[in-house]
Amino acid sequence: MTGKAYGPVGNAGPVAPHACRAGPFACPGSQPGPEGPRGWSRHARPGRPGGEKLTGGHISVEPRINERIRVPEVRLVGPNGEQVGIVALGDALRLAQESDLDLVEVAPTARPPVCKLMDYGKFKYESALKARESRKNQAQTVIKEIKLRPKIDPHDYGTKKGHVERFLRQGDKVKVTIMFRGREQSRPELGFRLLQRLAADVEELGFVESQPKQDGRNMIMVIGPHRRKSEAKADRSAQHAERAAPRQRAARNSAAAARPAGGADQAGPESTGPESTGPESTGPGGTEPGGTEPESTPEAEAQG
Repeated sequence: MTGKAYGPVGNAGPVAPHACRAGPFACPGSQPGPEGPRGWSRHARPGRPGGEKLTGGHISVEPRINERIRVPEVRLVGPNGEQVGIVALGDALRLAQESDLDLVEVAPTARPPVCKLMDYGKFKYESALKARESRKNQAQTVIKEIKLRPKIDPHDYGTKKGHVERFLRQGDKVKVTIMFRGREQSRPELGFRLLQRLAADVEELGFVESQPKQDGRNMIMVIGPHRRKSEAKADRSAQHAERAAPRQRAARNSAAAARPAGGADQAGPESTGPESTGPESTGPGGTEPGGTEPESTPEAEAQG
């Protein structure tokens, strides 16, 4: 008995002609498992069971230190830069351990590799500080863009020229674009003359880095600054400091003038000694301190 399109029919139902059956002559890896046919995977590669991909490990950019160095001998440099010479790796590690330092491979491509005795933690910290300072002082040049029309109004031209001057003072490049519309495309000399006029007006602050050239419907020219970005940044910082100096001096003077007045109010009246507190003390019986009786008055005699 045969099926309609699948060949012979067994207990398991119709089977495709190219399928392998179970039994002593079964195809290797054809028995189904919990995840499909055993021993087969769509993502498997030769020699990597389970479909693991052959990917490389992480490439370290840090130098090798101490036991990570895998060479028989090294050219050793002392902690102060003195040349020790070519020594065995074990001796170099022993010297590093005795000096309480690390053995750092500074030139791995040399033959033999150059290693130096140093405090690796301190070296990494100082390197990070230097990189941070270099990034702080590094200035990135930015290209600003100004767009003009061939028939620009004189007032608008002055405004655009002011923007170009401000950008050049800050140390940035300026890309000037002339936009042509309609019949203006047949008169490119209008845009060329306008760009030449702008370059002549700002020649004290910048120079023409890229000459005017036609780019489709636009004409482009690039103006570069005479000063670098870092110099312009330093000048701006100095100007801000000069502007803030008078205000800081005024604030210090006002604080100094207010401090003595506040201190006197808090201190109150000057304190006096025990002799000046209250009325003068008298001796026993109303006598003065010297032991002499006070002089009698007529009113006192009358009362007596």
